[in-house]
Amino acid sequence: MNSINKNSQEFSEGVTNWYLLNGRESLPWRRNVSGYKVWISEIMLQQTQVKTVIPFYKKFIKKYPNLESISSATEDDILALWSGLGFYRRAKNIYKSKEIIKKEYKNRFPRKFNELMLLPGIGRSTAGAIMSIAYKKSYPILDANVKRVISRYEKIDMSDKDVMKKLWMLSEFLTPINNIFEYTQGIMDLGATVCISRSPNCIQCPLNQSCKSAYETFDINKKIKKEKSKKKIYFTLAHSKKSFLLFKKNDKTFWESLWIPYDNQNLKKSNIFKEPYKSEVKNLNHALSHVDLDITIEIFDYKKPFKIETNLEHQWINKNQIDKFGLPKPIKSIIENYV
Repeated sequence: MNSINKNSQEFSEGVTNWYLLNGRESLPWRRNVSGYKVWISEIMLQQTQVKTVIPFYKKFIKKYPNLESISSATEDDILALWSGLGFYRRAKNIYKSKEIIKKEYKNRFPRKFNELMLLPGIGRSTAGAIMSIAYKKSYPILDANVKRVISRYEKIDMSDKDVMKKLWMLSEFLTPINNIFEYTQGIMDLGATVCISRSPNCIQCPLNQSCKSAYETFDINKKIKKEKSKKKIYFTLAHSKKSFLLFKKNDKTFWESLWIPYDNQNLKKSNIFKEPYKSEVKNLNHALSHVDLDITIEIFDYKKPFKIETNLEHQWINKNQIDKFGLPKPIKSIIENYV
């Protein structure tokens, strides 16, 4: 690791100076920085691209600009703002975390690394990002962009069984004590905009004189994707004038805690529904990260809402109120476009 010790200052200063000239300072979570806002943005950015996150983040912060404003929010309130962003467990973790913060930290966002690590959905890299960006404390991070930058800089064999241990050690060595805010933002931006996967722009990189992989051609073999499983779903969606009967999904699979039509298991009409005066069937496909859904929705039209006998949590929801509930994107789309 001697070469790392020699180059660590050059590395961090290169990244920091590059950020001051080229960093993405216009990103909304880099304005009026707080531990709370960094937390929300980092959770949203897990497994999701920046351009996708930006409108969701803006909408979320507009409604819940701080811990005080979110302290009384229900899980449904948070899931409603998450509709369409996917990976809904992240939203559930935000709800769980803010409840812990309210009860155990008197509604003050934690300022210690070990305290952050105890919150649902926060791992070492996310905690490090919060500490370094919000509180300007020197902690390493290791998101996908940072992994790519430092693994190329030191030409690390990514197939090594101990690669993550090595990358964390590298990240620690390269992380400076001073200018940690600029460095942390900078190394993330460098990986996102310059040291990209297939065609890194090495000529624009501030590390090109010392990087052991500079100007190399990266023929990235696409990982052989496992064929995703396919799942057929049969829904019954009761509709009355401008309201829809939806059920809260409580089983711990995809769309947990979201509001969906009645899961019919098959296309036979459930005995919980009355005879509709008309019906139609819609079919659609929806891809999740791990499974492709083949969805059949039978829509029953009624003159007015009616009571049903079931232990399932359910509610007639007015079409103009669906933004207040967490719905899967395809279901929300069906309802929004149904006349």
